[in-house]
This record gives sequence, C-alpha cells and structure tokens, in this order.
Amino acid sequence: MSQFHAELKARLLRYCAIDSQSDMDSPSAPSTECQHAMLDLLVGELQEIGASDVTKTGYGTVIATIPGTVEGPTVGFLAHVDTAPQFNATGVRPRVIEGYNGGAITFPDNPDLTLSPDEFPYLAGKVGDDIVTASGLTLLGADDKAGIAIIMTAARHLLANPEIRRPTLRVAFTPDEEIGRGVDARLPADLGVDFAYTFDGGDLGEIVYETFSADFAVVTVKGVSIHPGEAKDKLVNAIHLASKIVETLPQTTLTPETTEGYQGFIHAIEMKGSAAAMELRFILRDFELAGLEAKGALLRKVCDTIAATEPRAEIACKIKPQYRNMRYWLETDMTPVELARSALADLGIAEISIPIRGGTDGSRLTELGVPCPNLFTGMQNLHGPLEWISVQDMVKATDLCLRIAERAAGR
Repeated sequence: MSQFHAELKARLLRYCAIDSQSDMDSPSAPSTECQHAMLDLLVGELQEIGASDVTKTGYGTVIATIPGTVEGPTVGFLAHVDTAPQFNATGVRPRVIEGYNGGAITFPDNPDLTLSPDEFPYLAGKVGDDIVTASGLTLLGADDKAGIAIIMTAARHLLANPEIRRPTLRVAFTPDEEIGRGVDARLPADLGVDFAYTFDGGDLGEIVYETFSADFAVVTVKGVSIHPGEAKDKLVNAIHLASKIVETLPQTTLTPETTEGYQGFIHAIEMKGSAAAMELRFILRDFELAGLEAKGALLRKVCDTIAATEPRAEIACKIKPQYRNMRYWLETDMTPVELARSALADLGIAEISIPIRGGTDGSRLTELGVPCPNLFTGMQNLHGPLEWISVQDMVKATDLCLRIAERAAGR
C-alpha cells in the first residue's frame, strides 16, 4: 500500500465532514461564512507542515509557497474548498468501504439509494479499492476536497523531504468555484506562477485542456398583480409567462439531458417568484464562442416572442459571461499539458484527454494569463448523493503531482 494512502483517506474524511457549500445569491467573497472553516483549517495545516508565505487573501483564497530546491518555472497547484449548492451538503457523514467487493453499495441513511457498477461502469474497475461515499442524504464533497487532500499530501511530503528536486511551487485553495466566482481578478498576480494545474478532474489519467465556455442568464418577468376576484381582463400572471418561456425553448435538442460530446445546451436551473413577478435562471454552455452567442440570442428571442403575446408584461433577459474554453489559450502554448503528459507516462498511467462538459478555476485562470489545465482526482458522480471516489485513484493523483514537480525541476 502506498505511503500516502492512510494520509489521503484521513484528510478526505476530515475535509468532507466540514460544511463549505457556496451560495450564488450571496454577494460576499467567499459567498458563505462556512467556507471560512475550511480556509482557516488549511491555513493552520499549511503552517504546521512548514509552508512559507501562508496567506489568506481578502477575497478568501489561501495561498502558500513550497520553496524550490533548484531553478525552474514557478508552478501552481490549485483546488477549491466549496461544495456544490445543487444538493444538500450540510451534515456530511463520509464513510469508507474498505476493499470494495464489486457489488452494489448501499447507504445507511437512505436504504432506497444504491450505487451499482452495472449503472456506473467505472466503479466496476475498482474492485479491491477503498471507496469513499457519503451516507445517502448529502453529497460527499470530494469535489473538490479530494483535490485539496492530494495537494496537501504532496506539499507535506515535499516539505518533509528537502532533497527532492523541485522548483518553487505555489499552492492555492479557492472559494466559490461551484458558482463561477473562484478566481478573483487579483489571483494571477498574487499567485505569481508561470503555469498551474487544478486537481479537480475525474477518471484516472484525465488531463483536461478543453472545457465549455459559459454564460449565465437571468430572465425577469413582471406581470400585473390584482385580486383574483377582480382579475377578469386585468391580471397578467407572471408564472404563466415564465412557464411559456421554458416550454418554448427546445426541449429535445438543447438541454443537458439531451446533449453530449461537443453539443452545448441551455439549462434552466431555477425558477422562483409569484404571479406578480418571476425570476428564471439559466446557464448557457458551448465549446465554441459562436455557439454560445447563438444560445444567448435564442433565449433573448424566446423572451421577446413571449413578451409580444402580452404587452402589459415586462420581460427582461440579462446575460453575463462566466468563463471561457481554456483551449483558446492553451492551444498556443501546451507546455503545462505536455509536462503533465510526460509525468503520466513516467508513472505508467494511460492518458485520457477529452473535452469536459463543465469548467474549472483553470478556465478562468487560463483566460487571465495563467495556463492551467485540469488533472484527475478520481471523483465520480458529482453534485449528488451517489458521489464517490477511490482512495487508490487519489494516491495516483498525488504521485502525478509530485512527478510534475520533479519534471519541472529539469526544465
């Protein structure tokens, strides 16, 4: 068993038990007070293992230095502390299935829930591994506390072994990645690296340098409110108009559940309000900027069409950018990708490089001038109660982190 196995397992269980869910509706940075518990814990742990320049910035990112032993590029390793707001993340009870036997996994707090290798083939390949899940009522939070555990374990190992060749390394733990606000505009300068990696990926061997481009849309619908007893020819129900907007959008060709590969989508993620006024939230995704723009134009056209059916209503659609496909920048300089590929080859791990239907802090960092592909951790079934991860995959991700550092020392 790897020297890192027990440490990674202990760190993951400790980190996942801490509530650190982000909140899109909060204007603060970090967006939730609970994220400070993780951030402050990491400050203390980094100081304890001997990292230098440990800082918690005013925008809620923890940054530290692992001093180099040789000259070379300054390399960053990043992970995010927040967990997704899409599912319950309060009261996480992580548990370990030691030496997974290949059968269906049940959950102590939700007997109707089953994690089966028949439904999730990646699990079938993990017989004998130690599998970590939550208890059935929450997500696990391996996204991205597995990344934090991997980076912290690698950092501790490097600091405890100064004879290991490496250039100066910078580690950073960001808040609010799950709501698209993980990379503050000040982070690239504060991080001060030539290139970086996020450990926020899935399957063993995954190197991601192509992601969605993303926009966020808010549609507001203002009706005419009046007592229903006097509503004849006067009431304009905002709920009905909001529903028409959703129903008018393509349902069979342009939603997440009907698309795959390079196909983008318009995803309605929230609808709230009353007969008087409604707010709808959408995320728009496409790998190409032209496709993303087309989806925004379609949403606006649908809103205009519904508004034309009821001139007494007010319908507005506001779209703002979130992040862009990192490929646009990395394809001009593949240095960090090639370095990671070489490190994978050294470890005998087969590379998986596929476009991911999502984004990472690396997407925004790359756009801001810090080339930052995304690397695997092993996390699976994210943002729901069936989330799980293999500790053995985390071990191999830690080996990759260390090997990248050693290879960077030879550049």
